[in-house]
Amino acid sequence: MSRSLKKGPYVDVKLLKKVSNKKSASAGVIKTWARGSQISPEMVGFTFGVHNGKIFNEVVVSEEMVGHRLGEFSPTKKFQRHGGRMQKELELKQQESEIAAAQAAKAAPGAAPAAGAAKASPAAPAKTGFAAGGK
Repeated sequence: MSRSLKKGPYVDVKLLKKVSNKKSASAGVIKTWARGSQISPEMVGFTFGVHNGKIFNEVVVSEEMVGHRLGEFSPTKKFQRHGGRMQKELELKQQESEIAAAQAAKAAPGAAPAAGAAKASPAAPAKTGFAAGGK
């Protein structure tokens, strides 16, 4: 739910004081715990250290960020990846197949092309065409 227009945007008063006293080029990192503070046009160009509960993540404010909250750019949770053991097994199989394909590609230029060309997969010519500058 958005904030009332009558109240106006929430911008931390201490944060505004820090921004108004400094120039963006020489300010360095301005540390803040005010994750709920909205980004105002005066903050553009400054670098803020926004606390995520553990560390301060550096956020360089640009014009596109005006109106958003500082906390939106400092995630509080570390995303590792989806899936568990099954996902790891799938990734391992995929990595092994890529390694096998790379080894086969290395061995192919030294071998006789007549025997290997008849049994080549349909994806192999597309890859060589792409590397040669095709579409």
